[in-house]
Amino acid sequence: MADESLSDLLRRYRSRAGLTQAALAAKAGLSDQAISVLERGTRRRPRIDTVRALISVLRLDKAEAEQFLAVARGKNVPAGPETAPVERMPLPWQLPPSVPDFTGRAAQIEAILDVLRNPLSVGHTVGLVAVTGMGGIGKTTLAIHAAHSLAETYPDGHLYLNLRGYGPGKPISTADALRQLLRSLGLDLQLIPDDVEAASGLLRSQLAGRRVLLLLDNAADAAHVLPLLPGSAGSAAIITSRESLAGLPGARQIRLDALSQSESVELLSGVVGHDRIAAEPAAAAALASFTGRLPLAVRLIGGRLAARPSWPIHHLVELLEDEERRLDTLGSDDSGVRANIASSVDFLRTSDRALDREAAAALPLLSIPDGPDLLLVVAAHLLDRPIRRAGEILERLVDLNLLESVAPDHYRFHDLIRVYARELAEQDVAESVRNASQENVLRFYVGAAWQCHALTHPRSPRLEFATVKIEQLSALATRESALQWFSDEYRSISDRLAQATTSSLARSPLLPELVLAMFGYHEPRQAWFEMRELSRGLAELATSVGRLGVAAWLFHDRAIPEVENGDLAAAVQPLERALTMFRELADLPGQARCASSLTFVLSNLGRIDEALGYGYQSLDISQEIGDRTLEGVAYTALGLLYERAGDYATADDGFDRGIALARELGDLRSELKRQTNAAFSHLLAGRHEAALARTLSAHEAASRFGDDVSRMEASGMLAVIYASMNDFTAAEKYAQQALELTRQTKNSIRQGRFYLELARIQAAAGNRSAAINSATEAVAVLTGISPLHGSNAEELLDSLRRGEPYAYEVSPHSF
Repeated sequence: MADESLSDLLRRYRSRAGLTQAALAAKAGLSDQAISVLERGTRRRPRIDTVRALISVLRLDKAEAEQFLAVARGKNVPAGPETAPVERMPLPWQLPPSVPDFTGRAAQIEAILDVLRNPLSVGHTVGLVAVTGMGGIGKTTLAIHAAHSLAETYPDGHLYLNLRGYGPGKPISTADALRQLLRSLGLDLQLIPDDVEAASGLLRSQLAGRRVLLLLDNAADAAHVLPLLPGSAGSAAIITSRESLAGLPGARQIRLDALSQSESVELLSGVVGHDRIAAEPAAAAALASFTGRLPLAVRLIGGRLAARPSWPIHHLVELLEDEERRLDTLGSDDSGVRANIASSVDFLRTSDRALDREAAAALPLLSIPDGPDLLLVVAAHLLDRPIRRAGEILERLVDLNLLESVAPDHYRFHDLIRVYARELAEQDVAESVRNASQENVLRFYVGAAWQCHALTHPRSPRLEFATVKIEQLSALATRESALQWFSDEYRSISDRLAQATTSSLARSPLLPELVLAMFGYHEPRQAWFEMRELSRGLAELATSVGRLGVAAWLFHDRAIPEVENGDLAAAVQPLERALTMFRELADLPGQARCASSLTFVLSNLGRIDEALGYGYQSLDISQEIGDRTLEGVAYTALGLLYERAGDYATADDGFDRGIALARELGDLRSELKRQTNAAFSHLLAGRHEAALARTLSAHEAASRFGDDVSRMEASGMLAVIYASMNDFTAAEKYAQQALELTRQTKNSIRQGRFYLELARIQAAAGNRSAAINSATEAVAVLTGISPLHGSNAEELLDSLRRGEPYAYEVSPHSF
């Protein structure tokens, strides 16, 4: 029975349950036709929510449910004799919910369905529909409603992406859009090419042979979306934009106008309630007219009425009739939306309730920060209000449809409302108040970053430079929760830091301090590329505003991405500058750390005498100040130097001392890093057995304690060690393990380097085809972020394609 089809299983389980097709459909909330086509085998890949509903109604046990789900996903279909097995993509179901009171647009819905309901009936063309019209006209609502009607037609997934073509801030670039779509289809970010043309081709390849519906919302123009479209029949796309998309080849063009008067009143009735509309039909008709018959405006005004059940509709009409209360003439252009938003805010301003008046005053301030979303805790600092009161204000704005609640304590502006609110901020809020609000947000982020830093690096000398009180947030209570919080909020932090650098806060000392504090996030995540981008120019800023200690650490940390990229020579200058600054400041911990970093870098550049001098400087200073962490780093650096000189006994003593100090401090990550550093030093010296013993120990400890970063590094080291011992089977196993862990830790540079190492291993083992594939992946990941390693990958790929023989050799860049 393992080979039963979905139709066989469904028929058997339905019969066992004693249900007719109609009864099963009713219990599962499906149509009779849906059950019929599944049992006939016409449809073999139902939606996941359909499958789950059937499992629940049919009362399948765990084994039966697992089998039913696997067959529904097609996992029981064997690969053909000429086809290598491939990992199936996850099925994305990203459509936002359709509004329950969707009104009108019957002709437009039918036009969309006419084009897209039979995706394979139009030959080799891709089904495309372009929905255009002014802001607030209901393009997104229409597109989502139509897409839900087509859900069963596209069983392989539904993708939704807001391209932000119109709104505050920059639109999502085509490259970023491609990355998001490919991530939604199951590809790891680091496997996605930076080149738009290559990424576009990869997207078309992923969609080929599948039936996926894309909803590309709020595009800037046709050029914005052309690279995002499917390339072959089966998949389809609905695109919305304020701009004409007449230049989109083959697309059915649907331009939306305002709702009819009757549709506007019907929509208002759905929001406010039929009884209130029936009691004041003339006032309701007048109100619909004053909204410009725009769905967004109707919902906004209706929301005010629904929130005030005691208000007569004619009172709202009277307010709208007052020309002094209007910003623009209400009509079917952008001014209609602006005027409706303005009148909504006026209702708050003139309300008898203190909360409403506070909400009206808060709206302009809330719109100031860039970034996709707004957390409650950020809003509280922006408004300088307690969390509880800020939450009441935000929820009041949600009640009136001036703000969207996308998740608990997580809010988002509609783009037009945000634009309007920013106009209010410019007009009504003093520049000093706006600046203070932005500074409050920056100060909050600095405090949160220091809390994360204290959790991930409790003995860090950087903590001494904190000028902002560490924020005690429940979301940052543990190391892992703090790291996750910063991963989730990183885009907003990055946008707001960039916004500050172009504002009157451009010379605020909070900017460099924020980046320094975020070392506590960047280092555990190995997010060196992101750290480099975030910190550009901020070391110089810290210097110019007198934060010399912060500047010195930022210069030191500037060297880390260079080392990760393999450009050791570029790392020397910022380290030497940092060391000079630390000496001028008489900062001994900073001097010790810079000296040990220079020891590592210079030794790998072959400048042994200089490295040795710095190594002993670091050791002497760390012992003088009693910093056992820095002392351990210094011993490890000296061990590396002595091993290069062939003094293995002294080298091993240095390595063992460094490891022992980390163990005494209970610093597992430092202990494991020093083990792998020592192992690589042994390997370069030809001491394979010593390298293997240390790395196996580190790998076992990292696995036992669940430290994925350390396990990734140990796995990569084991791959190199086994390859150097000509055990390419074991080497490939650990290289694949390291690659999987880089995906989890989102370390792009390491991922590219491990792909390169895997290619070298496969080439040495004689598996040229696999080596070419791995080298291609390495080039795709490393190009643009690591010139040295990217160049090495390209050279290997060219050599493999020419059919040249390859012999594995360990190099200083292997790890």
